[in-house]
Amino acid sequence: MEHSRAKLEFSGWLGSAERAAWLRFFGALAGLALAFTAAIYSTVASQSGNVAATAVLASLALLLAGAVGLATVPYLARRVSLRGWREAIDFDVTREGGVYLGVVLIVGIAALNTGNNLLFIVVAAMLSAVVVSGLASVAVLRGLELTVRLPVQVFARSPVMAQLSLRNRRRQMPSFSVSVIGAVKQRRRRRLRASRAEFAFPWWRRKPWFRLPDVDLHFESASGQGDRIFDGTAYFPHLPARSARSASVQLNFPHRGRYCQDTLGLMTRFPFSFLKRTRRIGLAQELTVYPSVEPTDASLEILPMITGEFEAFIRGRGYDLYRIREYRPEDARRHVDWKATAKTNELKVRIVFDNPPPGILAGPRYEEAVELAASLAWHFAQENAELSFAAPGYGGSRNLDDFLQYLALVQAGLDPSVLDSLEVSDDYNLILTACPRGTIPTRLWACSYVVFLDGPGK
Repeated sequence: MEHSRAKLEFSGWLGSAERAAWLRFFGALAGLALAFTAAIYSTVASQSGNVAATAVLASLALLLAGAVGLATVPYLARRVSLRGWREAIDFDVTREGGVYLGVVLIVGIAALNTGNNLLFIVVAAMLSAVVVSGLASVAVLRGLELTVRLPVQVFARSPVMAQLSLRNRRRQMPSFSVSVIGAVKQRRRRRLRASRAEFAFPWWRRKPWFRLPDVDLHFESASGQGDRIFDGTAYFPHLPARSARSASVQLNFPHRGRYCQDTLGLMTRFPFSFLKRTRRIGLAQELTVYPSVEPTDASLEILPMITGEFEAFIRGRGYDLYRIREYRPEDARRHVDWKATAKTNELKVRIVFDNPPPGILAGPRYEEAVELAASLAWHFAQENAELSFAAPGYGGSRNLDDFLQYLALVQAGLDPSVLDSLEVSDDYNLILTACPRGTIPTRLWACSYVVFLDGPGK
């Protein structure tokens, strides 16, 4: 009974293990065994006077041991669950480190061939420098806290500045040569979930076990384009203990939409640049990028015509705008036309974006229509007009930021046109639509300027 229980516990523990980790572990044992065998035969060849066999076998032993050390030991060490090592730290061998390890290999071969104790001491010192470099780089990255401050309003193709703040929470130890990077690699972790029946078959034949575990991490945005917020590098040469440093970085977003970032990295090559250590920091950041509000050729072309139509609309309503001037301090209060002032206090404009269904406007033409709506809304907001907005699926808020956020995320949809449900009011309607000419409701013609997205306007 106890034997079967122990067997079940062992099977459950084996079933929860990672396939890749076990394969690397047994591969490391095999590699070390081969390296040890090659070292023994190199000693035999050296004693028999065969210099060529000694050099080949000694080189093979060093190469196998080095391959195991670089490919297996760090991979298995990252999977050790310790409370003090919860933060993920990865490493890569730099070009300088590769050259340095090559020199160590050459010196090691010379030491094995000659049996010179001084060369063995040199090899040990050089290898200890690699170990010290790894420990020092890990210590530099510990105790650092990263804070990201993003701007509130961001427009496509308009550079903005963001602030990265790095704080050293340690009491005595400073940090040196730390870079904040946006392009971070994440280890793909696949857990083997298998039943006892599955282990009865050769599970290693089901999937290729030689796939590389490292993949580039891309952050999926709402539009499915996978865009990062920050993809550059910010360098901090020195960070004293219990202090903070800030760096301003320029962000540039090529198009509208939602940008996401889940991870940033703290990278260092301190002290010898043999290894590049990267500590991944998880943070949930989302940023909505508004469409560009810079004046476009289309907006500059239709603005004069909109102004003329709006003045005709005001005159038709009986607002005598041309005989009213601004109040001056020397004017008597009895000369102020309070009724006309109340009517002309603000220009009332309603921006109507009649979102076309898919297939009507595709690709760049649709993006131009969205940017035209954003540009006109921004222009009239700068003119202190009283704005209101209407669009399929829009909540009806009069806040310009809410409308720009709607335009930032809008996609061609199947919602019905808003023109049929649009009520006539004191607002002057600026309608952007892809509906065919002749389908605009008659009640809107007298109080609207219609911009047909597939051609010239009204």
